[in-house]
Amino acid sequence: MAFVKVATLADLESNPLIEVMVDGNPYALCKFDGAVHALNGICPHQGGPLGQGELNGAMVTCPWHAFEFDCRTGKNEWDESVETYPVKVDGADILIDLA
Repeated sequence: MAFVKVATLADLESNPLIEVMVDGNPYALCKFDGAVHALNGICPHQGGPLGQGELNGAMVTCPWHAFEFDCRTGKNEWDESVETYPVKVDGADILIDLA
């Protein structure tokens, strides 16, 4: 799969962390320190929706049990991780590469 449009920059203006869906799969999309990042939207702990959590600095916090993952690397302090995806901003469009 090539880059796929998932949102616009305007979508991240009022909330720096959102959930986007591609082919029925959730992804967490966030804006931190001027850059847009994309992660798998499912927390590996118990399947919580990461894109429905909160962004605290660079950390995405799962709304179910407060597990945190660095939005830039997908890793947490216990060496668990979620997959991250390349992001491209084309004008106002945000695209992620799910290949």
